[in-house]
Amino acid sequence: MDDGEIASVPLLAQSLADWRPVDGETGKIADVAGLTALTEAFPDSSSVKLRLLNAQLQAGEGAAMLDTLNWLNERGYVFSEVARGQIPKLIGEEFAADAAALLLAPSEPVENSEVAWTVPAEAGLVESVLVDVEEGRIAVTSIATRSLWGTTPDGSWRQVELDRADNLTGIVYDRSSGDIWVTSGNVDQSDDDVVYFSGLMSVLKGPQGPRVEAPDNVVLSDLHRADNGTLYASDPLNGGVYFLGPERETIKTLLEPGTLRSPQGLATSEDGKRLYVSDYRYGIAIVDLATRKVSRLSSGVPVILDGTDALFRRGNSLIAIQNGTSPMRISQFELTDDGSRVVAHRILEMAHTQWTEPLSGYLGREALYYIGNGQWDKYVAGELGEGKQLEPTQVRRLPLAD
Repeated sequence: MDDGEIASVPLLAQSLADWRPVDGETGKIADVAGLTALTEAFPDSSSVKLRLLNAQLQAGEGAAMLDTLNWLNERGYVFSEVARGQIPKLIGEEFAADAAALLLAPSEPVENSEVAWTVPAEAGLVESVLVDVEEGRIAVTSIATRSLWGTTPDGSWRQVELDRADNLTGIVYDRSSGDIWVTSGNVDQSDDDVVYFSGLMSVLKGPQGPRVEAPDNVVLSDLHRADNGTLYASDPLNGGVYFLGPERETIKTLLEPGTLRSPQGLATSEDGKRLYVSDYRYGIAIVDLATRKVSRLSSGVPVILDGTDALFRRGNSLIAIQNGTSPMRISQFELTDDGSRVVAHRILEMAHTQWTEPLSGYLGREALYYIGNGQWDKYVAGELGEGKQLEPTQVRRLPLAD
């Protein structure tokens, strides 16, 4: 498929596949039979396919390896230069030539965005973005400085500190109250002597403004505001999903810890009845908000649905920032009318030469604004690594077609 080309299949009614619970033990499955079953449960996960490929290699199943390599090839997966040299040697002489033919060379970059703002290096590890498109202003959350950074009317940057804030990650604008909410929690797993606040914090009413505590041992990260005013937040460390109703009184559990492995980006469906949640290594889960039943977003076209960090809905499609794939990409998935299945796929950007790690962002009417050069790789348990130097953070603007 050419970059940017839409691949499609007819819109057919499909039954929803149950989401298989995944936990730490699931990640330890290493035998061919177990991983084959896991690929059947999560058929659009490149992470699971790569684990299966390694198990097939260890078991000497060269023919089966070709099938797995073909699956990855069809979805544009690119192995490292070292792996491309080793796999044909390891698979055995009988299958070496066929394996080499399935190993794609590095992809040509797909670059459609431009830098809209540059956040000062002093902001450290920047995670999420909120944009006021009409005013041309922006606010970002910082994990490293435990604060907000935003532009002033004259275009300069200002740091805003919140009382007892921990790592600040998700950020949304609450249209009903005109306020901004952010998530605060020990996302970087630093060993802190100070007791910081964990939960949701209101921003515009001062550094000690309204806030709602998270349940015990819950670390909230990504944040999404539904059209009805409900705030949804994911806990990537413990596998739960939570919500704060429009009354803004108590954070409640939508999915118990351990339901998902590492839930991250969230987006509500067009009709507001379902919540899409990216489970980083396994794919995209669908939560029925009335019953809390969890199912799996499936696909009728060759796609990779895992590796999704940030997730947004645009009409009846999902836009996914996939920094856990190779190459990294920003994808748009067109859905069936019932929102249960991918029927078309478009690459919006891929392997951008200025990326380090694309992170979360803000979806406007005409463009996606996102962090292009995430700096997670420079930190260890909340501390800047030895010899590492911070760079200004690029917030990029990616125009979106109708």
